[in-house]
Amino acid sequence: MQATPEPTGASVTARTDGSVLEIRLGGPWRLESRTPRWPSFTLPEKPTAVRIRADAVSQWDTSLVVYLGEAQQWCGTSGIDCDIQALPDKMRALSGQFLSSLRTRGRDEHSRSFVVEVGLATRETMAHVRGLLQFVGEFWIDTTRLVRGRAGLRWSDTVGEMQKCGAMALPIVSLISFLVGVTLAYSGAIVLKRFGGEIWVSDLIGVAMTREMGALMAAVTLSGRTGAAYAVEIGSMKANEEIDALSTLGISPVRFLVIPRVFALVLMMPLLAMYANCLGVLGGMAVAYTTLDIPPTAYWVEMLTIVDLQDVLVGVIKAVVFGLIVGLSGCLRGLQSERDAAGVGNAATSAVVTSILLIIVADAVFAVLFHVIGL
Repeated sequence: MQATPEPTGASVTARTDGSVLEIRLGGPWRLESRTPRWPSFTLPEKPTAVRIRADAVSQWDTSLVVYLGEAQQWCGTSGIDCDIQALPDKMRALSGQFLSSLRTRGRDEHSRSFVVEVGLATRETMAHVRGLLQFVGEFWIDTTRLVRGRAGLRWSDTVGEMQKCGAMALPIVSLISFLVGVTLAYSGAIVLKRFGGEIWVSDLIGVAMTREMGALMAAVTLSGRTGAAYAVEIGSMKANEEIDALSTLGISPVRFLVIPRVFALVLMMPLLAMYANCLGVLGGMAVAYTTLDIPPTAYWVEMLTIVDLQDVLVGVIKAVVFGLIVGLSGCLRGLQSERDAAGVGNAATSAVVTSILLIIVADAVFAVLFHVIGL
């Protein structure tokens, strides 16, 4: 009994020697060509053993390893002895590793019950919570020491980070804030036109930007721009073992790397939020003048009748907290990064998702809190 060779040259020849099935492999086995899969032949009856030889194989790569692994897996499932002693040592070793990975994957996919999955997910969640609390606690301790004068701060690093997350972020913050003001003005005009209150669009833009959208949009922008950059920078340092070197020298990575970045964001976020407020108001003013025929002076005077210092203060408080969230999230994910390129990329993605999620949660908490205290 003989199988027809593949057009590419990789061949499988099967013959029976009593109750033993002997498989002879030949030709070049390459990934870029079509190679036979197990089994590429039909058996008249079930053998008691399978013997595999590869004397005629001229070239081979992982395609042959996969074939051997599948053959061994089939033999193990069928309760048949698989003899691969005639194969080269390297080929036998690689096929054994592939077979082990197949068995491990099978156990991972089929042996875990629902209770086990819930338990593993709970344990992983608790580990993340424990790591978060440990990081926040270490940050608080180092900040307290800094305030008390018992620890130094590299102000040059802090000023450099302030430039990166402040002045260099102005273009993208300007564009987004102006467009948000334009969008809010058009959306509000749809409703206000029905009541003849187009002038009140200035009140809508003023309150929405100062209390909510200015700080929120600046925080979301910096979470994708600066928070991800922090995660990548610190994650790359961890992959290069620079953080291990700092710990070996007795230098706290949190005090050396995290505090300057977080302080820079906390200081610059209120300024960016107020800048975003101004650009949002200008966007609404442009729509009011071009679409609703409202002069800029009337728009400005009407807005001042509803917007006061209390509204601006609410936005500034939110901006400070949002800056703290973005900075801590980016640095935390960077310190938790795996020591490879894929881990650094995952850290950047996780930093953005974590910071945006916490920003939305904090914004909802602020909304309830300010309503309760009447602010």
